[in-house]
Amino acid sequence: MTPILCQEMRRAGAWSDASDRVELTYDGRFLRRKVLTTADGLAFLVDLAQTTSLDHGDAFVLADGRLIEVVAADEALLEVTGPDLPRIAWHIGNRHTPCQIDADLLVIQRDHVIAKMLGQIGATTREITGPFRPEGGAYGHGRTHGHDHGHVHHAVHNHDHPHDHAHG
Repeated sequence: MTPILCQEMRRAGAWSDASDRVELTYDGRFLRRKVLTTADGLAFLVDLAQTTSLDHGDAFVLADGRLIEVVAADEALLEVTGPDLPRIAWHIGNRHTPCQIDADLLVIQRDHVIAKMLGQIGATTREITGPFRPEGGAYGHGRTHGHDHGHVHHAVHNHDHPHDHAHG
């Protein structure tokens, strides 16, 4: 059977009454074209005009009008704490690492290279599992990929940016 088509989505707060839900990881919530399966087993083909960053609470609009809620799936994360949280957050951001920011802790995707670096600057990390809902970009909805070098960042990169140095 051919999956039902979905060529539209709605942002959280701009819809109500979803008929089903689909759980997606942070990476899975960045898509353009993909077959997904809902919690109730309905397969549908997402075919958006452009690659889109979806957040927990957004919804897919199926061709027949039904709404499928996007739910942030549990994934492997690191809870980050420490005595100088703003400095720790700066180091995470400087490595273009998506980060969920709470009042007294930070949450990032599990990465042993970043965890080691954080330990060297006085942070404490704890492996956790849960939904990952990082801070969106300053220039719009979703990802923080406004600072692109033409390659994907999977680990710490070691080149300088003019804005990386404090001016005193």
